Amino acid sequence: MRFRDCLLAICLVVAVIAPARAVSVLELDGALTQGGFVLGQTAPGASVTLGGKAVRVAPDGRFVIGFGRDHGPSAELRVALPDGGEEARTLAIAKRDYEIQRIDGLPPSKVTPSEAALERIRRENAEIARVRTLDTPETWFLEGWQWPVEGPISGVFGSQRILNGEPRRPHFGVDVAVPTGTPVVAPAPGRVALAEPDLYFTGGTVMIDHGYGITTVYSHLSAVDVAVGDMLRRGDPIGKVGATGRATGAHLDWRINWFGERLDPELLPGLKPLR
Repeated sequence: MRFRDCLLAICLVVAVIAPARAVSVLELDGALTQGGFVLGQTAPGASVTLGGKAVRVAPDGRFVIGFGRDHGPSAELRVALPDGGEEARTLAIAKRDYEIQRIDGLPPSKVTPSEAALERIRRENAEIARVRTLDTPETWFLEGWQWPVEGPISGVFGSQRILNGEPRRPHFGVDVAVPTGTPVVAPAPGRVALAEPDLYFTGGTVMIDHGYGITTVYSHLSAVDVAVGDMLRRGDPIGKVGATGRATGAHLDWRINWFGERLDPELLPGLKPLR
């Protein structure tokens, strides 16, 4: 056998017995930034942790994670495969610069509530917090997203709010300024988890559970047209825009959460931009 043929034979043997080159078992789609909503894909049967906490994974390997307004510069994502293999990634989370938004003309009671009002606010916030803990094993959030209403953006996620000259909590949603009575629709399939006509700060309010810890909030509604437990398809009506609660004019305040993390609706993968 000639030297060239021997060399080729050796190369073929090595190619057969050498271990296969490592292939990533983790794909991510979304913005790795503060407020980011990220869809993941891994091998069926794998388990996932983010920062040491378990993440629910669908039977086909899909999952969702998110990063709050003030998330730190990195996050540790780990995948454990059914065959015992592992993959770990340190995700770099981009820092954002947030706007400062001044809002004047609010009733003083909506900026500095009385003690009686604070008791009411605590009760209402406890129910909202309970809804954000839901971990429904349904993947409704994977069926695509649309805007619940379209119009000019008058308030953005993360902005520092100065109310009647007093610093208050950041804004965790996107405000869309449209007239009172404009229909609001479900942006994705889900189940109504909260439907209240008059919460102290948010007025007419609806929360939808989209599964896997994803919930959305619709505030300042003039009409609430759904009830807790209603199943919704994308595009189904849920209420009408208003100026109820702490508001100076008609608009929809749309928010999205991954459990306790407040995310930016404008960063939803596939959502068309309005600005």
